[in-house]
Amino acid sequence: MVIKQIYTKCLAQASYYIESNNECIIIDPIRDIDIYIDLINQRKVKIKYILETHFHADFISGHLDLYKKYKCPIVYGPNANPNYEFISKKDGEVIYFGDLKIKVIHTPGHTLESVCYLLFDKNNIENSIFTGDTLFIGDVGIPDVAQRYDNMSKEELASKLYNSLDKIMKLPDDVIIYPGHGKGTQCGKNLSSETKSTIGKQKLLNYALKFKNKHEFINSICSNIPKPPKYFIESVKKNINGYDNLNLLLKKSLIPIKIDDFKSFMNDEKYVIIDTRNSNDFAKGYLKNSINIGLNGSFAISAGNLVDVKQNILIVCDLGDEEESMKRLMRVGFDNIIGYLDGSFVYWKNQGNEYSEINQIESKDINQIYKEIILDVRTKNEYAESHCLNSVNMPLYQINSDYKKLDINTNYFVHCQSGYRSMIASSLLKNKGFNVIEIKDGFNGIKKTKTLEII
Repeated sequence: MVIKQIYTKCLAQASYYIESNNECIIIDPIRDIDIYIDLINQRKVKIKYILETHFHADFISGHLDLYKKYKCPIVYGPNANPNYEFISKKDGEVIYFGDLKIKVIHTPGHTLESVCYLLFDKNNIENSIFTGDTLFIGDVGIPDVAQRYDNMSKEELASKLYNSLDKIMKLPDDVIIYPGHGKGTQCGKNLSSETKSTIGKQKLLNYALKFKNKHEFINSICSNIPKPPKYFIESVKKNINGYDNLNLLLKKSLIPIKIDDFKSFMNDEKYVIIDTRNSNDFAKGYLKNSINIGLNGSFAISAGNLVDVKQNILIVCDLGDEEESMKRLMRVGFDNIIGYLDGSFVYWKNQGNEYSEINQIESKDINQIYKEIILDVRTKNEYAESHCLNSVNMPLYQINSDYKKLDINTNYFVHCQSGYRSMIASSLLKNKGFNVIEIKDGFNGIKKTKTLEII
């Protein structure tokens, strides 16, 4: 038996390759399926099934392209009714491949069609469970992320989730948990950075499994559920109805755009420029009105939250990162990518074209900013845990909707935890006319200096 967890950091998402006796299954594949094709070819196995835990909201699944290539069945649990050929499995049904079997466990709550897959070893002993977005490490899935169900409240979904988790917790303590996501996803509220655990450990450590009764569980799970970003809704639609082939999209989008042509797009509101270089390079020079979302962080999640997936996208990136930038955007549904700046920013600058800059300072140099306003763009939970005295909190993903609450005539010193989100925020605010200075080493650096009062 071979189990490979394929973890995609910029999505905080895990898919799985399981192999036995020259056959394999794949659970919750991402849209760019080359990694699975490579595994299948290298190991000379036959793919028998594609298993989906639910209709994903935070990324486009690769199930359809895998199906088209290998003609292997796509499996969903009860209540799923996508607009393509699939196999529906009931609660308790068993799937066989190689010397192994997988039992389908219907676990509604995150969504109505959610299932977990319980893997037995060749001795018919429960080995591991693939929990999708039902159970995470340190957390559980929140109800009603992007799908809306007629006549069903989030409290009713949470009640179903409680019952589903009760089923899972009756499994032996040594059963390994392989979740659908890790820390960074918006499908839960308190995920661990660990990407696997056991039933026994989660009974001890997972806050959501320790409530005295269903009422307490529902109240906690349903409190402060964030409004789903727009791209969640679009992703669900594509996962249910189908989508265009990734390689065909890349062929259409991997187009170098000459400087003069690029300029004609820059002031057109129909186009959004995403600059995927690292924050320090971006600060030293960038194209007017572009947004910095670096490949070195939660790229796909950030892009999906801040940019409308239906908009036309232009890419500025380091030379050689063109395909990677586009592939990652397409994972979350950005299918309208027009092309990329030919020669990257370096060539743009060397040709004498105008560009903008963002001022940066390190935390050791902040002793002069007491009279200025510190803008903390971390989440509300991060801010509540600890923050600079008299700072203003505006989470990154709320800037586009809430920026008018800020004073356009004020200098804002912007920080996040480590520097990734603060440059994204600084680029957004700079484009809206604000004067910003980014604290490049973030709250981590501020705490070390002990210059500003922390509460």
